[in-house]
Amino acid sequence: MATTTVLLREEIETLGGRGEIVKVKAGYARNYLLPKGLATLATKGNVKQIDQEREALLKKAATERATAEAQGAQMGGIALSFERKAGDHGTLFGSVTSMDIAEALQAQGYEIDRRRIQLKDAIKETGEFSVSVKLHREVSIDIPVTVRAEGGEVAAPAPEKTEKKAKQEAPVEEPVAEAETETAETETEETADETADSEAKEEA
Repeated sequence: MATTTVLLREEIETLGGRGEIVKVKAGYARNYLLPKGLATLATKGNVKQIDQEREALLKKAATERATAEAQGAQMGGIALSFERKAGDHGTLFGSVTSMDIAEALQAQGYEIDRRRIQLKDAIKETGEFSVSVKLHREVSIDIPVTVRAEGGEVAAPAPEKTEKKAKQEAPVEEPVAEAETETAETETEETADETADSEAKEEA
């Protein structure tokens, strides 16, 4: 498959950071990267131009990284808390999503694209979590997130599997106990009947 070499003008998660020279599929470059201005072709004929542009892009990337590191240090003390309606064992009637976290950060003065919040699945139970936020391709921070049931309580965790198993097995014993009771009652009735018959014969 044909490939081509390009200089990245913007950070692209799957390829690299701004100012990096990478090889990509020719069709991807031609149909997406180049038309959108995300990259420029790096050929032997434009080596000098590419070097100049690359130097400028690397300086910009270094500035962005320094800014991200400073922002990360500033956000180091942040902790987020959410309250949601919850059922038994802390299961939420809803969830806490990356959008919720982005909005909570915005309320504290930090504009973070929700796509930079590394939350694979929405949070669907109460508890304490650590959510990674990617401020830059090489700079990430972890933010503690607490999810509580409405009223401020963290619901009790779900019972262990052994406890659930014990509850399932308990009813099995009840029919056995009932059978034993019925047998005992039958034996008592039969004994009483035999005694009555014996007394009747003696009287006769």
